[in-house]
Amino acid sequence: MARHLGLDLGGTNIKFAMLSSDGESLSILGSDSLETESHDGPDHVTQRLIEAAQMAEQNWGSPDSIGLGVPGFFNADDGTIELFPNLPGAWRGYPIVAKVMAGVGGQHVALVNDCRAFTLAETRMGAATGCRNVVCFVLGTGIGGGMVIDGRLRYGRHGRAGELGHLIVDANGPLCGCGRHGCIETYASAAPFARFAHQATPADAVAAAEAGDAVALEAIATVADYLGIAIANMITACLPERVVIGGGIAQAGDLLMNAIREATHRYQITVPPDWYDIVTPTLGPFAGAVGAALWGREHDMD
Repeated sequence: MARHLGLDLGGTNIKFAMLSSDGESLSILGSDSLETESHDGPDHVTQRLIEAAQMAEQNWGSPDSIGLGVPGFFNADDGTIELFPNLPGAWRGYPIVAKVMAGVGGQHVALVNDCRAFTLAETRMGAATGCRNVVCFVLGTGIGGGMVIDGRLRYGRHGRAGELGHLIVDANGPLCGCGRHGCIETYASAAPFARFAHQATPADAVAAAEAGDAVALEAIATVADYLGIAIANMITACLPERVVIGGGIAQAGDLLMNAIREATHRYQITVPPDWYDIVTPTLGPFAGAVGAALWGREHDMD
Protein backbone atom coordinates (compact mmCIF):
# COMPACT_ATOMS: atom_id res chain seq x y z
CA MET A 1 0.00 0.00 0.00
CA ALA A 2 1.34 3.43 -0.99
CA ARG A 3 0.50 6.72 0.73
CA HIS A 4 0.02 10.04 -1.04
CA LEU A 5 -0.07 13.39 0.76
CA GLY A 6 -1.95 16.39 -0.57
CA LEU A 7 -1.51 19.93 0.77
CA ASP A 8 -4.04 22.63 -0.21
CA LEU A 9 -2.84 26.18 0.50
CA GLY A 10 -5.67 28.64 1.17
CA GLY A 11 -5.68 32.19 2.43
CA THR A 12 -7.28 31.18 5.73
CA ASN A 13 -6.49 27.48 6.15
CA ILE A 14 -4.07 24.85 4.91
CA LYS A 15 -6.01 21.64 4.34
CA PHE A 16 -4.24 18.32 4.00
CA ALA A 17 -5.27 14.77 3.20
CA MET A 18 -3.53 11.42 2.96
CA LEU A 19 -4.64 8.86 0.40
CA SER A 20 -3.76 5.19 0.22
CA SER A 21 -3.50 3.30 -3.04
CA ASP A 22 -3.27 -0.37 -3.81
CA GLY A 23 -2.98 -0.63 -7.55
CA GLU A 24 -5.90 1.37 -8.92
CA SER A 25 -7.86 1.23 -5.65
CA LEU A 26 -7.86 4.57 -3.79
CA SER A 27 -9.11 5.54 -0.35
CA ILE A 28 -8.79 8.54 1.97
CA LEU A 29 -6.85 7.66 5.14
CA GLY A 30 -7.66 10.98 6.79
CA SER A 31 -7.76 14.76 6.49
CA ASP A 32 -7.22 17.79 8.70
CA SER A 33 -6.34 21.48 8.56
CA LEU A 34 -4.42 24.23 10.30
CA GLU A 35 -4.48 28.01 10.02
CA THR A 36 -2.40 29.51 7.23
CA GLU A 37 -1.44 32.66 9.18
CA SER A 38 -0.85 34.28 5.80
CA HIS A 39 -0.34 37.76 7.28
CA ASP A 40 3.13 36.64 8.48
CA GLY A 41 4.45 36.26 4.93
CA PRO A 42 5.79 33.58 2.58
CA ASP A 43 8.46 32.04 4.82
CA HIS A 44 6.00 31.60 7.68
CA VAL A 45 3.31 30.18 5.38
CA THR A 46 5.86 27.73 3.99
CA GLN A 47 6.72 26.65 7.51
CA ARG A 48 3.03 26.04 8.15
CA LEU A 49 2.91 23.83 5.03
CA ILE A 50 5.87 21.86 6.39
CA GLU A 51 4.11 21.54 9.76
CA ALA A 52 1.00 20.23 7.99
CA ALA A 53 3.13 17.61 6.22
CA GLN A 54 4.69 16.62 9.52
CA MET A 55 1.26 16.32 11.17
CA ALA A 56 0.06 14.12 8.33
CA GLU A 57 3.10 11.84 8.67
CA GLN A 58 2.56 11.52 12.41
CA ASN A 59 -1.11 10.66 11.89
CA TRP A 60 -0.99 8.36 8.87
CA GLY A 61 2.61 7.43 8.10
CA SER A 62 5.29 8.56 5.66
CA PRO A 63 4.00 9.53 2.20
CA ASP A 64 5.38 8.06 -1.00
CA SER A 65 4.46 11.22 -2.90
CA ILE A 66 3.50 14.81 -2.08
CA GLY A 67 1.32 17.21 -4.07
CA LEU A 68 0.80 20.89 -3.27
CA GLY A 69 -2.21 22.87 -4.51
CA VAL A 70 -1.81 26.66 -4.61
CA PRO A 71 -4.30 29.48 -5.31
CA GLY A 72 -2.65 31.28 -8.19
CA PHE A 73 -0.09 31.23 -10.97
CA PHE A 74 3.32 29.60 -10.77
CA ASN A 75 6.27 28.74 -12.96
CA ALA A 76 5.91 25.02 -13.59
CA ASP A 77 9.55 24.71 -14.66
CA ASP A 78 11.21 25.94 -11.46
CA GLY A 79 8.42 25.82 -8.84
CA THR A 80 8.36 29.55 -8.14
CA ILE A 81 5.28 31.68 -7.59
CA GLU A 82 4.20 34.25 -10.16
CA LEU A 83 0.97 35.56 -8.61
CA PHE A 84 -1.04 34.82 -5.48
CA PRO A 85 -3.99 37.26 -5.72
CA ASN A 86 -5.36 36.61 -2.23
CA LEU A 87 -2.25 35.98 -0.09
CA PRO A 88 -0.33 39.00 1.24
CA GLY A 89 3.43 39.26 1.02
CA ALA A 90 6.29 39.17 -1.46
CA TRP A 91 5.28 36.00 -3.28
CA ARG A 92 6.45 36.85 -6.81
CA GLY A 93 9.46 34.67 -7.59
CA TYR A 94 9.22 32.84 -4.27
CA PRO A 95 10.71 29.29 -4.57
CA ILE A 96 7.89 27.50 -2.79
CA VAL A 97 8.69 24.00 -4.10
CA ALA A 98 12.37 24.18 -3.09
CA LYS A 99 11.45 25.56 0.34
CA VAL A 100 8.85 22.87 1.08
CA MET A 101 11.10 20.12 -0.27
CA ALA A 102 13.88 21.25 2.07
CA GLY A 103 11.46 21.00 4.99
CA VAL A 104 10.28 17.47 4.15
CA GLY A 105 13.69 15.89 3.76
CA GLY A 106 14.16 16.58 0.05
CA GLN A 107 11.16 14.57 -1.13
CA HIS A 108 9.78 15.77 -4.47
CA VAL A 109 6.75 18.08 -4.28
CA ALA A 110 4.44 18.28 -7.33
CA LEU A 111 2.85 21.71 -7.74
CA VAL A 112 -0.67 22.22 -9.09
CA ASN A 113 -3.27 24.99 -9.17
CA ASP A 114 -5.92 24.45 -6.48
CA CYS A 115 -8.87 24.44 -8.90
CA ARG A 116 -7.11 21.97 -11.16
CA ALA A 117 -6.60 19.82 -8.06
CA PHE A 118 -10.34 20.08 -7.30
CA THR A 119 -11.07 18.97 -10.87
CA LEU A 120 -8.79 15.95 -10.57
CA ALA A 121 -10.31 14.94 -7.23
CA GLU A 122 -13.91 15.10 -8.43
CA THR A 123 -12.94 13.15 -11.56
CA ARG A 124 -11.05 10.36 -9.81
CA MET A 125 -13.01 10.02 -6.56
CA GLY A 126 -16.02 12.34 -6.62
CA ALA A 127 -18.97 13.43 -8.72
CA ALA A 128 -17.38 12.54 -12.06
CA THR A 129 -15.84 9.18 -11.09
CA GLY A 130 -15.53 6.96 -14.16
CA CYS A 131 -15.79 9.81 -16.67
CA ARG A 132 -13.05 10.30 -19.26
CA ASN A 133 -13.92 13.92 -20.09
CA VAL A 134 -14.83 16.38 -17.35
CA VAL A 135 -15.07 20.15 -16.97
CA CYS A 136 -15.23 21.86 -13.56
CA PHE A 137 -16.14 25.41 -12.58
CA VAL A 138 -15.35 26.59 -9.03
CA LEU A 139 -17.45 29.63 -8.11
CA GLY A 140 -16.05 31.71 -5.27
CA THR A 141 -14.32 35.07 -4.81
CA GLY A 142 -13.18 34.49 -8.37
CA ILE A 143 -13.90 31.59 -10.69
CA GLY A 144 -11.47 28.76 -11.21
CA GLY A 145 -11.76 25.59 -13.18
CA GLY A 146 -10.15 22.68 -14.87
CA MET A 147 -10.49 20.08 -17.62
CA VAL A 148 -9.87 16.36 -17.77
CA ILE A 149 -9.61 15.12 -21.36
CA ASP A 150 -9.21 11.45 -22.23
CA GLY A 151 -8.70 10.69 -18.56
CA ARG A 152 -5.87 13.14 -17.92
CA LEU A 153 -5.87 16.55 -16.29
CA ARG A 154 -4.98 19.09 -18.96
CA TYR A 155 -2.93 22.03 -17.75
CA GLY A 156 -1.01 23.02 -20.87
CA ARG A 157 2.65 23.62 -21.55
CA HIS A 158 2.95 26.38 -18.94
CA GLY A 159 0.27 25.21 -16.52
CA ARG A 160 -2.32 27.82 -17.52
CA ALA A 161 -4.91 25.71 -19.34
CA GLY A 162 -8.19 25.61 -17.45
CA GLU A 163 -8.53 29.25 -16.35
CA LEU A 164 -12.24 29.01 -17.07
CA GLY A 165 -13.11 32.11 -15.08
CA HIS A 166 -11.67 34.14 -17.94
CA LEU A 167 -13.86 32.76 -20.67
CA ILE A 168 -15.39 35.88 -22.22
CA VAL A 169 -19.19 35.76 -22.27
CA ASP A 170 -19.78 39.42 -23.16
CA ALA A 171 -17.07 41.39 -24.99
CA ASN A 172 -18.75 44.65 -23.90
CA GLY A 173 -19.16 43.54 -20.29
CA PRO A 174 -17.58 44.77 -17.04
CA LEU A 175 -13.84 45.15 -16.61
CA CYS A 176 -12.29 42.03 -15.08
CA GLY A 177 -9.29 41.96 -12.76
CA CYS A 178 -7.35 40.32 -15.60
CA GLY A 179 -7.67 43.53 -17.65
CA ARG A 180 -10.23 42.30 -20.19
CA HIS A 181 -13.96 42.89 -20.35
CA GLY A 182 -16.83 40.45 -19.88
CA CYS A 183 -15.11 37.40 -18.36
CA ILE A 184 -17.53 34.98 -16.70
CA GLU A 185 -15.86 35.91 -13.39
CA THR A 186 -17.37 39.39 -13.65
CA TYR A 187 -20.88 37.91 -13.74
CA ALA A 188 -20.91 34.69 -11.73
CA SER A 189 -18.43 35.04 -8.87
CA ALA A 190 -19.40 35.97 -5.31
CA ALA A 191 -19.43 39.78 -5.45
CA PRO A 192 -21.48 40.17 -8.65
CA PHE A 193 -24.00 37.60 -7.45
CA ALA A 194 -24.54 39.48 -4.18
CA ARG A 195 -24.70 42.81 -6.03
CA PHE A 196 -27.27 41.56 -8.54
CA ALA A 197 -29.42 40.40 -5.60
CA HIS A 198 -29.01 43.71 -3.71
CA GLN A 199 -27.60 41.73 -0.78
CA ALA A 200 -24.41 42.02 1.29
CA THR A 201 -23.15 38.48 0.73
CA PRO A 202 -23.86 35.48 -1.51
CA ALA A 203 -25.28 33.65 1.51
CA ASP A 204 -27.75 36.51 2.02
CA ALA A 205 -28.62 36.36 -1.68
CA VAL A 206 -29.33 32.64 -1.49
CA ALA A 207 -31.44 33.08 1.65
CA ALA A 208 -33.44 35.84 -0.02
CA ALA A 209 -33.99 33.72 -3.14
CA GLU A 210 -35.15 30.77 -1.04
CA ALA A 211 -37.62 33.13 0.67
CA GLY A 212 -39.01 34.08 -2.74
CA ASP A 213 -37.43 37.53 -3.10
CA ALA A 214 -37.95 38.55 -6.74
CA VAL A 215 -34.68 40.49 -7.06
CA ALA A 216 -32.62 37.60 -5.63
CA LEU A 217 -34.37 35.11 -7.92
CA GLU A 218 -33.58 37.35 -10.87
CA ALA A 219 -29.94 37.43 -9.73
CA ILE A 220 -29.81 33.64 -9.82
CA ALA A 221 -31.32 33.70 -13.32
CA THR A 222 -28.69 36.22 -14.46
CA VAL A 223 -25.76 34.25 -13.02
CA ALA A 224 -27.13 31.02 -14.47
CA ASP A 225 -27.60 32.58 -17.89
CA TYR A 226 -23.99 33.69 -18.18
CA LEU A 227 -22.75 30.39 -16.78
CA GLY A 228 -24.90 28.65 -19.37
CA ILE A 229 -23.01 30.49 -22.11
CA ALA A 230 -19.63 29.49 -20.67
CA ILE A 231 -20.64 25.87 -20.10
CA ALA A 232 -22.20 25.57 -23.55
CA ASN A 233 -18.93 26.79 -25.06
CA MET A 234 -16.93 24.22 -23.08
CA ILE A 235 -19.31 21.47 -24.16
CA THR A 236 -18.80 22.49 -27.78
CA ALA A 237 -15.02 22.46 -27.33
CA CYS A 238 -14.53 19.39 -25.11
CA LEU A 239 -17.79 17.41 -25.02
CA PRO A 240 -17.47 16.39 -21.36
CA GLU A 241 -19.67 13.64 -20.00
CA ARG A 242 -19.99 15.63 -16.79
CA VAL A 243 -19.73 19.29 -15.79
CA VAL A 244 -19.12 19.82 -12.06
CA ILE A 245 -20.14 23.16 -10.50
CA GLY A 246 -18.45 23.76 -7.13
CA GLY A 247 -17.54 26.59 -4.80
CA GLY A 248 -19.52 28.60 -2.29
CA ILE A 249 -22.13 29.95 -4.71
CA ALA A 250 -23.04 26.41 -5.76
CA GLN A 251 -24.49 25.98 -2.27
CA ALA A 252 -27.56 27.70 -3.67
CA GLY A 253 -28.50 24.15 -4.63
CA ASP A 254 -31.32 23.30 -7.00
CA LEU A 255 -32.40 26.94 -7.40
CA LEU A 256 -29.12 27.67 -9.15
CA MET A 257 -28.33 24.25 -10.63
CA ASN A 258 -31.67 23.86 -12.38
CA ALA A 259 -31.35 27.37 -13.80
CA ILE A 260 -27.81 26.57 -15.04
CA ARG A 261 -29.02 23.36 -16.69
CA GLU A 262 -31.87 25.19 -18.43
CA ALA A 263 -29.59 27.97 -19.67
CA THR A 264 -26.95 25.53 -20.91
CA HIS A 265 -29.54 23.53 -22.83
CA ARG A 266 -30.79 26.77 -24.37
CA TYR A 267 -27.35 27.85 -25.59
CA GLN A 268 -25.99 24.41 -26.53
CA ILE A 269 -27.74 23.33 -29.71
CA THR A 270 -25.17 20.97 -31.25
CA VAL A 271 -24.97 18.44 -28.41
CA PRO A 272 -28.10 16.69 -27.05
CA PRO A 273 -28.74 17.33 -23.34
CA ASP A 274 -28.66 13.60 -22.55
CA TRP A 275 -25.01 13.42 -23.63
CA TYR A 276 -23.80 15.28 -20.53
CA ASP A 277 -24.74 15.94 -16.90
CA ILE A 278 -24.30 19.13 -14.87
CA VAL A 279 -23.78 18.21 -11.20
CA THR A 280 -22.51 19.44 -7.84
CA PRO A 281 -19.33 18.05 -6.22
CA THR A 282 -19.36 15.26 -3.64
CA LEU A 283 -15.97 15.40 -1.88
CA GLY A 284 -16.61 18.40 0.35
CA PRO A 285 -14.10 20.98 1.66
CA PHE A 286 -11.06 18.68 1.36
CA ALA A 287 -11.44 18.09 -2.39
CA GLY A 288 -8.48 20.34 -3.15
CA ALA A 289 -6.21 18.44 -0.77
CA VAL A 290 -7.40 15.11 -2.19
CA GLY A 291 -6.71 16.41 -5.70
CA ALA A 292 -3.22 17.58 -4.72
CA ALA A 293 -2.52 14.09 -3.35
CA LEU A 294 -3.74 12.56 -6.61
CA TRP A 295 -1.56 14.97 -8.59
CA GLY A 296 1.49 13.94 -6.57
CA ARG A 297 0.63 10.26 -7.06
CA GLU A 298 0.19 10.60 -10.81
CA HIS A 299 3.46 12.49 -11.14
CA ASP A 300 5.15 9.77 -9.09
CA MET A 301 3.77 7.17 -11.50
CA ASP A 302 4.88 9.01 -14.67
